[in-house]
Amino acid sequence: MPEVSKAPSTLAGIAAEPLGAGAGLRLKITGSWRNTGLPPVLPELEKLLARLSPAKARMVMDFSGLEGIDTSGAWVLKQAMNRHRAAGGEVMLLGLSDPTAELLEALPEKLPDIPVYKGEAESLFARIFSPAGKLAYAFWDDVLSAMNIVGAAVRGAQLKFGRKSGLSPAAVVTQMDNMGVRAVPIILLMSFLIGAIIAQQGAFQLRYFGAEIFVVDLVGILQLREIGVLLTAIMIAGRSGSAITAEIGSMKMREEVDALLVMGLNPVGVLIFPRLAALAVVLPLLTIVANFAALAGAAVVAWAYSGITFEVFLTRLHEAVAFSTLISGMVKAPFMALVIGIVAAVEGLKVGGSAESLGKQVTASVVKSIFVVILMDGLFAIFYAAIGF
Repeated sequence: MPEVSKAPSTLAGIAAEPLGAGAGLRLKITGSWRNTGLPPVLPELEKLLARLSPAKARMVMDFSGLEGIDTSGAWVLKQAMNRHRAAGGEVMLLGLSDPTAELLEALPEKLPDIPVYKGEAESLFARIFSPAGKLAYAFWDDVLSAMNIVGAAVRGAQLKFGRKSGLSPAAVVTQMDNMGVRAVPIILLMSFLIGAIIAQQGAFQLRYFGAEIFVVDLVGILQLREIGVLLTAIMIAGRSGSAITAEIGSMKMREEVDALLVMGLNPVGVLIFPRLAALAVVLPLLTIVANFAALAGAAVVAWAYSGITFEVFLTRLHEAVAFSTLISGMVKAPFMALVIGIVAAVEGLKVGGSAESLGKQVTASVVKSIFVVILMDGLFAIFYAAIGF
């Protein structure tokens, strides 16, 4: 009859045999003394140690039946030996293999005490102003990083250090396609709806005064001077700014940025400069597209809601909108484009080695870009009011 091989046990086992009256116990260590198989045997081990503790008896550990052991199992047995020795008993080991003996010997006598830092009690003043101070330092670090990117981008080192700086037209055109051409449909739809909504609401309110024709002035000046460039920049910040941060951040995670440095290339010139140049070109163009779409939406609503024909709309628009109104809006576009690109690049270079860090910096990039764009629009409004433009 063929011998049936016995599968090794996955649980730890222990059995006790008395050595004699008051002489002690012989503990047979069996099974697998690994972390997952220890819980059932721990209560039994405690009972056996309690039987040995009153008398200074001998404890003989027989390891001949041991099938496997890891650090957790060795630690449990080592502590049992130490407890019995501390109580004045004698410990003897039998059938001990060399790897198990080395593992037991390598373990310390007791677990090291790990100090737990509980922190210091902060005063009310510190709890209130500490976050503000941290934000100020973080803001200053972002400003320094932005200035570094601006300086390196102006230098425009597309080629290796020491050579003449150059710009790859193919890289700029590719980014213009991604950020500009592919954004045209959503910009057209958004601007058309915004112009239509402004025209409808303006006509609804001006109807009480019999001045519905002035809705053309309202839409024209508001769209060309403020809303067009602002909403376009916000859309680009959410669409292209997040893409820039994600692209640069993923390159940082895969150490491609470090590889460029090792090759002697300037990462700002290779990765960031084409994106900044593309944004500076496409954002004014998208603003023009947005203005035309918004005026078209306003003209359709004015004709359908107030009976203002397209000829009357264009004539009134020509009389209401001065050339300075158009220029005041278009001047903002390149500055907003640079701000969006720089903020996105700064956040992308701050990405660590985890996917959580990438998501966090992409979110921060979009939020900061939109905030700075709105802040810049307000500063331009204050400046134009101061110079009477």
